[in-house]
Amino acid sequence: MDFSNNILETIGNTPLVKLNKIVAEIDALVLAKVETFNPGNSVKDRMAVKMIEDAEADGRLKPGGTIIEGTSGNTGMGLALVAIVKGYKLICVISDKQSKEKMDILRAVGAKVVVCPTDVEPTDPRSYYSVSKRLAEETPNSWYVNQYDNMSNSLAHYEQTGPEIWKQTDGKITHFVVGVGTGGTISGVGKYLKEKNPNIKIWGIDTYGSVFKKYHETGIFDENEIYSYITEGIGEDILPKNVDFSLIDGFTKVTDKDATVYTRKIALEEGIFVGNSAGACIKGLLQLKEHFKPDDVVVVLFHDSGSRYVGKMFNDDWMRERGFLEENVTKAEDVIKDHIDKELIVVRTEELVSHAIERMRKYKISQIPVVDINGFVGSVDETDLFRSYVADKNVAEKPIKEVMGKPFPIVKMGTPIEEVSKLFSKENDAVLVDLGNGHHHIITKYDIIGSIK
Repeated sequence: MDFSNNILETIGNTPLVKLNKIVAEIDALVLAKVETFNPGNSVKDRMAVKMIEDAEADGRLKPGGTIIEGTSGNTGMGLALVAIVKGYKLICVISDKQSKEKMDILRAVGAKVVVCPTDVEPTDPRSYYSVSKRLAEETPNSWYVNQYDNMSNSLAHYEQTGPEIWKQTDGKITHFVVGVGTGGTISGVGKYLKEKNPNIKIWGIDTYGSVFKKYHETGIFDENEIYSYITEGIGEDILPKNVDFSLIDGFTKVTDKDATVYTRKIALEEGIFVGNSAGACIKGLLQLKEHFKPDDVVVVLFHDSGSRYVGKMFNDDWMRERGFLEENVTKAEDVIKDHIDKELIVVRTEELVSHAIERMRKYKISQIPVVDINGFVGSVDETDLFRSYVADKNVAEKPIKEVMGKPFPIVKMGTPIEEVSKLFSKENDAVLVDLGNGHHHIITKYDIIGSIK
């Protein structure tokens, strides 16, 4: 009989798959190391086992203990599998930018999940770094994993992932491309491959809002580069000990939008359902295409499964809200199609300014058309009302007709977006679209900006 003694024995030996359509413009053989075949559906299963086994061996983790870790979700999943098999408790501290699917999966495998804000400094007591450390200090018989500085992380990839890639490519690999977060994968694999062949190039994929690329090129840790970003699993606002910059030949940065768009393309064009960092890797690969020659063998690593992101980049509404969905916006109706069914909010000439202010607050809008029995006769926006208030503190009790400005221009449904855009000015913040049958809808500057690709 052929079977594994437990789920941990199925980790590793993931397939190498040739990419075709999505890398058609790259003149080299491109192979994807698809780590979603691990039982926890990510590359992090490898280092989770290694870190726990090493902690057991030197006494940091004791029987019946509690494992505590700050994670973007995938390391937590790997740790959860090991904790189940070996009988440990697990607390995962996760940032609120991570997908709901990741949090739900962690809870499903028995982890306690603590959610922390993303947009805070690493030293802030609310950050998931700080909360992880605090919980480790407060929890009896606990062990704080610290995957960023735990060198068993990169050692797992030196012992497993690197040798697998070398064997699967028969030693013909010329480039290794991978997203960098904790640095364990790129450093462990990179060390092994360069020991086998120093000419192999190791490229890291970084994201905007992260410090890696500039630090590698200049040695400067630039805090001005740090800001919140959407891409999950890669990039950092710290320098983990697992990132060995001496092994890395270069970085390229990928935008949030490109990462999400290419994540979807991998599924649609290659039939490989993988996560957000894989999209970043493919876009980064395309940005590096001048580095590859026809005889090169390029291996790109896909970290995790697309199932972790069904509510995010695989959701049209989520993509559309962020302007990431590649839709062709050419006419007035294209800009408003997602909210065209909403009623146009108006105010009448004889209503009071206070009524307009109340409506703006209620519906969270900044401008309102003014109507009378004949139709649209004016407009008010928050700037007009603020100026009026500065001039007269009693303006709230005045009728709208005394403070309103010119009516918004009206266009037909098929009006080209270029023509609509020209109607916006310092004096005019909106345009009305005639939907027919006496109905209208409003286009704001925010709508126009959101349609820009």
